[in-house]
Amino acid sequence: MNDSFKRAFSLEGKRALVTGGGSGLGEAMAAAMAAAGAEVILVGRRRDLLEQAAGRIPGAKVATVDLADIAALDAAAKSILERHGKIDILVNNAGNTIRKPFLETTHQDIDAVVDVHLRGALEFSRPIIARQAETGGGAVIFTASMASYMGLPYVMGYTVAKTALLGVVRALSAEFAGQNVRVNGIAPGWIDTPLYRGATGADPARKAKALGRIQMGRIGEVEDVGWTCVFLASDAAAYITGQTVAVDGGALAGF
Repeated sequence: MNDSFKRAFSLEGKRALVTGGGSGLGEAMAAAMAAAGAEVILVGRRRDLLEQAAGRIPGAKVATVDLADIAALDAAAKSILERHGKIDILVNNAGNTIRKPFLETTHQDIDAVVDVHLRGALEFSRPIIARQAETGGGAVIFTASMASYMGLPYVMGYTVAKTALLGVVRALSAEFAGQNVRVNGIAPGWIDTPLYRGATGADPARKAKALGRIQMGRIGEVEDVGWTCVFLASDAAAYITGQTVAVDGGALAGF
């Protein structure tokens, strides 16, 4: 393996921050970037989860931030920048959902989900992107979803927020490409996480329906998303911005 190949995919000397980094896909993305050489900061609401995840990722640091507390996010991001310095790679992954039939869903339910996935991500990102734009560039990645593209019942707020993130990726990429800030998204398909197992464990018909869509015929692993994150954050993706990559085993393209 030659040195130019190694350098293209290496994150040595980079500092990465992952919101929702205490579990699931957030932890997997942080772990993959750490394996690629990055210093990682795990951000989330629950310090106990963050510290447990940090114990599994060599050198990881933690910062407690509630992405639903919109008014506090500018100060929270600036505090992290003051403490740690420039964030070269920002992964906006924190999320939540409320599962209800639409006719029982209130505007407060929708706001509670949109505030975390969309408004919270934007408010938290602003100071970090500003620093990247002032200091030579960086990479920003948003976690989208299959719900960004296909209709899923009972998750109206989640669907609204995740679909909006596709537009966020395009708009921010257009605005900051001139400052070498690349903005992309990852849309995970059905991935083997505790959330997926909880949703399908008692519903074999739902699991069979998901598998029936996936061209590769298997549920994805968290590492599939983690390594995609490394690629998009690395110099190997230096000419990629404004894109959302589906990591779904072919589900969106399937019949």
